[in-house]
Amino acid sequence: MLKQNLQQKLLQKLSPQQIQFIKLLQVPTVSLDTRIKEELEENPALEDISLTNLNEPEEQYPDRDPDDDYKGDEEKGEMDEFNIDDYLQEDNVNEYGSRYDQNGDDDDEHKEIPIAVQSSFFESLQAQLDLLPVSDKDFKIGKQIIGSLDDDGYLRRPIMSLTDDLAFSQNVMAEDEEVEDMLKVIQSFDPPGVGARSLQECLLIQLRRKDQNDPIIKKAMTVVEDYLDEFTRKHYDKLERSLNMNSQELRGVVNEILKLNPKPGDSNEVSTKQLQVIPDFHITNNDGVLILTLNSKNAPELKVSRSYQEMFQHYEKASQKDKKLKEAVQFVKQKLDSAKWFIDAIKQRQQTLLKTMNAIMQYQYDFFLTGDDKNLRPMILKDIADRIGMDISTVSRVANSKYVQTEHGTFLLKSFFSEAIQTESGEEVSNKEVKKILEEHIGKEDKRHPLADEKLTDILKDAGYNIARRTVAKYREQMNIPVARLRKEL
Repeated sequence: MLKQNLQQKLLQKLSPQQIQFIKLLQVPTVSLDTRIKEELEENPALEDISLTNLNEPEEQYPDRDPDDDYKGDEEKGEMDEFNIDDYLQEDNVNEYGSRYDQNGDDDDEHKEIPIAVQSSFFESLQAQLDLLPVSDKDFKIGKQIIGSLDDDGYLRRPIMSLTDDLAFSQNVMAEDEEVEDMLKVIQSFDPPGVGARSLQECLLIQLRRKDQNDPIIKKAMTVVEDYLDEFTRKHYDKLERSLNMNSQELRGVVNEILKLNPKPGDSNEVSTKQLQVIPDFHITNNDGVLILTLNSKNAPELKVSRSYQEMFQHYEKASQKDKKLKEAVQFVKQKLDSAKWFIDAIKQRQQTLLKTMNAIMQYQYDFFLTGDDKNLRPMILKDIADRIGMDISTVSRVANSKYVQTEHGTFLLKSFFSEAIQTESGEEVSNKEVKKILEEHIGKEDKRHPLADEKLTDILKDAGYNIARRTVAKYREQMNIPVARLRKEL
């Protein structure tokens, strides 16, 4: 039996301009320059004022507030009515940046962030290989091994795969044994432990470089070779019985192993990775008054190309328009539209970033004044979305990818959001406050007898936080703090 039903569905379809804005909103400051350069390369109708001649004759068009230029997509319609006046604008170099930095000089933001000059991990290994008196074949094998290492310095690919790669990509016919021999050579390079195929091998490589006559080193090698699982699980009683050692001897062995580097490849990369975080906002404290500024890199000096504007005017004034001329007009119109949409999206991005960050700053004012986690108020995405009249997904995109620099450090905006926990007195506090208390008690604990989750739960209850043990365990794991047994020290 056939039935006919009439259904009405409400579908929301994003326009190309909205999609462009969403994508731009997610781009962090460190990547915005690259995104803008891509757009400049793709669209000749878009220009960067900072790269053009600033001594051009002044245009005969009045100043306009960037906020007045921007209209939502729903107000723009289909933009079928094309008006050249929409593309004629003042070439004012301060149109973007000045309105977001009204509280004094911000010269620091215009300076290049210094990056330490240093050799990368792989460049260092290659330099060591270059100094070895080896045959051309062994050199190519060594180069293939270095190129196959992971960022942490481990070789996780089978030797057979390296042999195949050498044959197909380098036309080098090598035996597995030859690759194994060259791998041992690479394992003698610095940093110690590089080229290992497992944590056990990595630690043993480092221990073999130490004094083999030292009884502590010998026992440390025995522990790594035969009792690594017991060591990582901190089953110290079993190690003492198995190796016939007292607690003092075991402490010396454990300390020796803990000195080793489990990830030799990371040592040269840490400082560079840290320098790559560029704050999107700056908050300064002026005698108890917080001042928010947007990183000037978020305010590029863009404009619609004057030459494209004039080109369109010329085409529009043509008395006769053949097919080719109409195509040319359509092409120029498309490029002008695209340039204007991109500039509008950049402006909307700036406004959204400032609006969101200002709401967060006002909500967490006490924290930004003091830097104390205990002053963080419970705050969820909806709290900020309601304040600024935007969708939760918009706030989420800003919070997940943007950083703010304060006098207390640089923070990801996401870190200011937390759930509420009710105390015995009925007061709502942030779970960040509870985590801070947990961290403080774990930091002060006797490492020979670390606090179990049950004990931590009792401590919190005594302080007025009625939290279940499983919640304590969840918070501990979120802070990357291991269980009590793994925090135990001799």
